[in-house]
Amino acid sequence: MIEALAPFHFLRPWWLALMLPALGLWWLQRGEVDTTARWRREIAPELLRHLTVGGDRRGWLSPESLLLAGWIVGIVAVAGPTWRQMPSPFAQAARPAMLVLEVRPSMMERDLAPTRLDRARQKMADLLELREGAPSGLVAYAGSAHLVLPPTPDASVVLSMAGALAPELMPRAGDALADAVKLAADTLAKGGQGGSIVVFADSAPALQEVDALVPVTLFAIVSPDRADREPSIEAAAGALHGDVVALTLDDADVTRIARHLATAGPPPPAPGEEARWVDAGYWLTPLLALLVLAWFRRGWVLA
Repeated sequence: MIEALAPFHFLRPWWLALMLPALGLWWLQRGEVDTTARWRREIAPELLRHLTVGGDRRGWLSPESLLLAGWIVGIVAVAGPTWRQMPSPFAQAARPAMLVLEVRPSMMERDLAPTRLDRARQKMADLLELREGAPSGLVAYAGSAHLVLPPTPDASVVLSMAGALAPELMPRAGDALADAVKLAADTLAKGGQGGSIVVFADSAPALQEVDALVPVTLFAIVSPDRADREPSIEAAAGALHGDVVALTLDDADVTRIARHLATAGPPPPAPGEEARWVDAGYWLTPLLALLVLAWFRRGWVLA
């Protein structure tokens, strides 16, 4: 609840300045309607209680108090309370994603027929199909990381580029996962549209703690009949503050990733456009109407 209200603010905060004159008028009104005020200067308080109907007790529900409540609710409504952004009709509806593919000799193992690399490409195709029309980019890595393609809505181009990758094409042996994630995050940052990173890998090196500033998912390309997932990937996910998704024989794995990519933060506004906020002041109109209804109470007068 606290996190949901973290961006709470007012669209027109200068209207809140009317609170001060409202409180001043309420204070003056209370003094004017207090008919016993002039008698307090002449009669001792212990006697005045017995000489007036109701004594010196005053109910909390009075015309002037209700008027103050109506003023406060109305002022807050006009000030425009808000905590939720309005999606821009010009913004990219689908959040971009960078697909990071490990292209090392270990990905040529055949425990996942035909090879782990081929299975990763098949899962990538399934994921792109679920994200039809969403921008996706590609980074390949072994001992070094390389940007293959920036985010594009053309899934066929991404799959074509991924299909051409092979370990013998990589210029350096090793496991530069951290560099690949950083390159993917930098590519998303340059696009200015936010997004997420999905890493297709069968293992991971020991990593220092890395903050990619965007959500990271590690897709473990290991046999689903293994009793436990690759421990190095679990450790890397902890260092990257990301999640691990294990490979399955059906499409449950890519469905889970696609759902995560679709909900990983609100889409940013279009370039050059300011964020628009939803004015929630109208939610206070029913409360204001209830306060107005109280004025139909018989005998109520406000001078």
